[in-house]
Amino acid sequence: MNSPELVDLHFQDVPGVIAAYVLDTGDGLALVDVGPGSTLGALEAGLGDLGASLTDVRHLLLTHIHLDHAGAAGTILERVPRARAYVHERGAAHLVRPERLLASAGQIYGDQMGRLWGEMRPIDVDRLKVLSGGETLRLGRMEVLPLYTPGHAVHHLAYLVGDDLCVGDVGGVRLDIRQTPRAPTPPPDINLTAWRESIAILRTAEARTLRLAHFGAYPQEAAHWDRLLDTMEEDAARVREGLEAGEGLEAITENFTGALMDDLEREGPDLPDRFNFACPPWMSVQGLVRYWQRAAARGQA
Repeated sequence: MNSPELVDLHFQDVPGVIAAYVLDTGDGLALVDVGPGSTLGALEAGLGDLGASLTDVRHLLLTHIHLDHAGAAGTILERVPRARAYVHERGAAHLVRPERLLASAGQIYGDQMGRLWGEMRPIDVDRLKVLSGGETLRLGRMEVLPLYTPGHAVHHLAYLVGDDLCVGDVGGVRLDIRQTPRAPTPPPDINLTAWRESIAILRTAEARTLRLAHFGAYPQEAAHWDRLLDTMEEDAARVREGLEAGEGLEAITENFTGALMDDLEREGPDLPDRFNFACPPWMSVQGLVRYWQRAAARGQA
């Protein structure tokens, strides 16, 4: 297992939505992201397909603390006493005390929280390795370079491992090779300026392959990043224009969704439904509305 192995977490029994990546460090397995509690069974099954089990895991490399990436981390650590989790310093407190994170998510998902995400268990602070980005981790025989890459979240990290760059959400949502990458922009802390700066860092990383959480492996090439920047600007402009025209959230969401689905339909007839499930447009609109409103309040819009 020299390169990361993708484990499809079959979120809500749908393939190709959320990925975890498995690395053999020589000191047990490392997982880049672990998915939500609701997909822990699929993670275990995927490890079994690789001839491994959860008890072989020693390192949880979390790109960020959102439920679809880190929700199962506490449960895994309870079940595997020798494992530890790695997280950016701005996200660590939320893993130790996840109540605020869960309350925030609960405002969005309501009574669907359990069905969608399962349980999120708190993590003992002694089981966390807190990162700032830029330090080199030595995991067994493997060197891992965490890169601080905010924009999607203030606590976002990417991980450079040899020729592979695990980019979490900052590399965009790209469900197959036909699809132009799109920035997932849910609330609460989307920052497009920081995201552009993170892309500038990642596009120069000495890697051959990008590993996206949503979803799969793509070449590390300028075209991926150029197209992500283009669609990010287009999506943000659509929301800004709606706000400037005095439209309400419902109208902005309807117009945004229609334009996005038209774009995806031109790339593949199956892509609108798949993307709508993997990255609901209404959530991206809410994050961009919040971004533009905060920018206006600071006089930066």
